[in-house]
Amino acid sequence: MTCPTVSKDDATRAAANLTDAVRARFSWDDARDKLDGLPGGGLNIAYEALDRHVAAGHGDQAAIRWLSKHGNQRDITYAALASDASRFANVLTQHGLKPGARVYSLLGRVPELYAAALGTLKAGMTFTPLFAAFGPEPIKSRMEIGEGNVLVTTAALYRKKVAPWRKKLGSLKLVLIVGDGGLPEDCVALRPEMDAAADTFETARTTEDDVALIHFTSGTTGKPKGAVHVHGAVVAHAATGRFALDLKPGDIYWCTADPGWVTGTSYGIISPLVNRVTMIVDEAEFDLDRWYGILQNEGVQVWYTAPTAIRMLMRAGKDAANSYDFSQLRFLASVGEPLNPEAVIWSRDVFGKPFHDNWWQTETGGIMIANTAGMDIHPGSMGKPLPGIDAGIVSREDGSVRACKPGEIGELALRPGWPSMMRSYLNEQARYDKCFVDGWYLSGDLALQDKDGYFWFVGRADDLIKSSGHLIGPFEVESALIEHEAIAEAAIIGIPDETAGEVVKAYVALNPGFEASEALERDIRGFARHRLGAAVAPREIVFRKQLPKTRSGKIMRRLLKARELGLPEGDVSTLEADEK
Repeated sequence: MTCPTVSKDDATRAAANLTDAVRARFSWDDARDKLDGLPGGGLNIAYEALDRHVAAGHGDQAAIRWLSKHGNQRDITYAALASDASRFANVLTQHGLKPGARVYSLLGRVPELYAAALGTLKAGMTFTPLFAAFGPEPIKSRMEIGEGNVLVTTAALYRKKVAPWRKKLGSLKLVLIVGDGGLPEDCVALRPEMDAAADTFETARTTEDDVALIHFTSGTTGKPKGAVHVHGAVVAHAATGRFALDLKPGDIYWCTADPGWVTGTSYGIISPLVNRVTMIVDEAEFDLDRWYGILQNEGVQVWYTAPTAIRMLMRAGKDAANSYDFSQLRFLASVGEPLNPEAVIWSRDVFGKPFHDNWWQTETGGIMIANTAGMDIHPGSMGKPLPGIDAGIVSREDGSVRACKPGEIGELALRPGWPSMMRSYLNEQARYDKCFVDGWYLSGDLALQDKDGYFWFVGRADDLIKSSGHLIGPFEVESALIEHEAIAEAAIIGIPDETAGEVVKAYVALNPGFEASEALERDIRGFARHRLGAAVAPREIVFRKQLPKTRSGKIMRRLLKARELGLPEGDVSTLEADEK
């Protein structure tokens, strides 16, 4: 399957030219000036997300349209969310918490989560979201590393996942319980406390450099890393929301990411609220008809989702979407792992618009490289650096780096200085320092930049396969494989070979209607050799009902390789789907 460039019409090309001009004259100082700042000086994420909009007369606009898993709907205005955030901040301070205290959430996508996040920031404290699906050990380890002082959760989650170890964590002073289910011992019911608290709170006078967020990212062999972010990150959240996601005040916007993942905080809470959109928040998990219904019935204009979800929609076929009206959709974007070219073409056919892939990391705090609204899309490319981002492809050589030529594979690197850059790994300065060489932040992702300036993902540095002198990136092989009609998802690893050094092995999950067989394996291998050549095509195909993935949708190739070679599996606390 060929993947031609997805071109824009003349009107959108004008926007592209404007974007190029904006990129040339952009400065982060100008981006800061577009925010209000605290009266009297300072910068606070919660103030920029809520209070300034209320002060400007937009308090009656819906900030959140919450869709419960039981079918109920509730609109929460900017004024109401600002009041709830203030109430939560008052609850914290009334329990003796001071600025700098660390507040963790262990909740599903319920309204209290958003009040807790913004109330914590408003009080000058540090917010850390956790996945509600985490088991007891991942929760405990993250709260130990971060020395958590407060936990906001439900009675059921507390009893099952926190109570067994709570007394072992001396830093944990307060557990706030959301919802019904009976109040566990030594916990405090949040709702009565919120109802009794004042609905106003003077925002803590935080500065750009004060810590606001800690996001944990999995380690490949050891414990998870806590990436520390500051209030100044809101400058990047605001600007990148406009540049990469085309957010405009009043938009209906849906980010499907859970706030337990950095995307669900940066672009599921902060960026949309700062840009004064109405966010769709769906409490339920993925369901094809529910998702298509939300896009249609809520009039979603900007949709930000993950390649895993897109592939699940693709797996159901185009006919599943035929009865729905997607005419309100203006912009579609994808994040989490590289978006296969076939998905870009498919989305154009089904939604009338292509998905726009982008790239960033927990460490970068915000989108760095993107296919923006005005650009021609080269399916499979992550796009170009956003305004204010200086990116390059480099090669590490004896403790320094050299710039790679167009088309040469190297490590994707960024010049430090953007506001949402992590400021440290919590309690791991040496680990943090290793990320910076010769004035570059080294991402650990391999990529190349073509002659037109587009960046193309190849794989993680430790995923690259070296076979008979060839450097093989997993993404290229996986993208080719899912063009086969039988394959829904694919994961590629290299396994040792005496002659070639390494050979390619593929794990695949099949589309409905296909069954694993020797005949199908031969057909897939022949298809791959035709598309990729014998040197790159997989030597072996393994059929799996599902591939190991994180809760954010990333396929865990390193876990497949560890199991193949009998190596330690490392941190698997974010693992969701798996079938050994």
